[in-house]
Amino acid sequence: MLLGWMLAPWAAFAVPVPLDSRVCHAVSPVEGPGAALSAIRFRCGEKPVGYQATRLWLQLAPQRYGLRGEAPTLLVHQTRFDRLAVAFRYADGSIEWQEVRGGDFGDHWRPGAQISFTPRDQKTPLAAITLRVDRLASYPLLRLRLVPAGEAGIETAVLGALIGAALTLLLAGAAYNLSLAIGTRRAYLAWQGAWAATVFLWGAIWSQFGLLLVPGMAGTTAAQASTALSALSILLATLSATSALEKGRIPGPLRATALALGIAVTMIGIPATLARGPLIESVAPLLAAAVLGNLVAVLACLVVGARRGSVEARDLLAAWSVPMAALALTQLVNLGTLFWGGGAQILVLFASAWQTLWLSFAASRRLARMRTERDLALAAEARASRLAEHDPLTAIRNRRGFLEAADALVATAARSQASVALLLVDIDRFKAINDEHGHDAGDIVLCTIAARLAHWESPHCTVARLGGEEFALLTIGADRPPLDFAEQVREAIAACDHRAAIGDRRVTISIGVAEGRHRVDLAKLYREADRALYAAKRGGRNQVRHADTVPAPVPVANGHRPAATG
Repeated sequence: MLLGWMLAPWAAFAVPVPLDSRVCHAVSPVEGPGAALSAIRFRCGEKPVGYQATRLWLQLAPQRYGLRGEAPTLLVHQTRFDRLAVAFRYADGSIEWQEVRGGDFGDHWRPGAQISFTPRDQKTPLAAITLRVDRLASYPLLRLRLVPAGEAGIETAVLGALIGAALTLLLAGAAYNLSLAIGTRRAYLAWQGAWAATVFLWGAIWSQFGLLLVPGMAGTTAAQASTALSALSILLATLSATSALEKGRIPGPLRATALALGIAVTMIGIPATLARGPLIESVAPLLAAAVLGNLVAVLACLVVGARRGSVEARDLLAAWSVPMAALALTQLVNLGTLFWGGGAQILVLFASAWQTLWLSFAASRRLARMRTERDLALAAEARASRLAEHDPLTAIRNRRGFLEAADALVATAARSQASVALLLVDIDRFKAINDEHGHDAGDIVLCTIAARLAHWESPHCTVARLGGEEFALLTIGADRPPLDFAEQVREAIAACDHRAAIGDRRVTISIGVAEGRHRVDLAKLYREADRALYAAKRGGRNQVRHADTVPAPVPVANGHRPAATG
């Protein structure tokens, strides 16, 4: 709109032609031999009647509008007719006729639902301009303007560029809102996208840019389609606004009133769409009242929703404020031929483009905020999950994390028929380390050993601290015997440097190994590895034992074997 006001001086060259006493008229039959222009008896000072089914003649003198010595372009703003002819009568008595008809405007159409007639002789002064219109739908809705021929091209270029920009924004907004509706599954965004698409179609047809693709729509067909789409757009806008608000945010009767008025606008728009005669003038006030009532009801819904804390209501209120004001202005004030001849329609088109931009921005901002909150929640969930599955001291998996990872590896081994090996690792005489050097030194030893064991963590091997000084490694599909792997682990741990914590004291481990194939019972595998670990401890520590080489345990009196600690 700011650009429009900046360019407004260019529209000052146009001279509106009020349908007053300066425009004389006559009525003649459409059928039969056409009357010669010289035989027409024009009457001035009163409005024509009974013209809808006949031929209406209008005559005006350009000199009365301050255009002496200039050959102006006549711009006609009314396309509901069967045929329109314009006669330019020059001062030398010669007459030039130019004509269009419904479905064929030729090269006379201009942006903004205008039809342009420019005299070919730019040197000879004009004495009069006569219009001959067959079956005009409404004389009061007819708008005429005279523009100096040299300025008409500038005005057309400016108006075309602005309409093209507005239509581009509307089309982009429609696509964007519909894509957001699909991604977020929000109904009001779908209605908003449908509204923007409808306004885009209305603007393309009303502006007559659609004639580039479908020239046969020129005239009444395009005007009727524009009326239908404008009524439909109000209903879609109402659905968009009301569906954006939760039921608890606005009173049910207020929502129902807004919807009822939106439907009423569409229903009243049906006869307005089809009307060709006096009915169109009778329907117009009723349609205007329904539109204003709908605007008030929707505005009330948004205000109540915003006061009750609805973010959507605040966004919609900011977005709809401009088009609501524009639409209300068009119903209350006759904008006539302002805005380069686009009148009320061009104002609504600009306001709709603004509304689409604002809502797209608001939806994007809200979606970005939702994504940020979701990402933060996912990150927090991931941190919580990691803390739940990892040992806080050593940062490797704890018992819970080990069991989840081990179950997944065992399932993978079952599908690929790979072997599964479990190594239970216990630090030798760890209690003595704590007793002699303190628990802080013991924690450092645990972290050092855990860091070394973590080197074997891979998609085929998982490492964990099960508790205290006990660790575990579970591997699948190993390309070497589990005993060899266990010996490598034992030697690597024995080579760890603990001098910073306990001086030159050497730390060793004992390892129990159990192996299985195909459908492995993890609990059974753990019991066998634990039995092998107990045997390694009893056998002198700092060694590896395989469960297959360890005799089955002999039950003791209380049903439990002694614990293999230290």
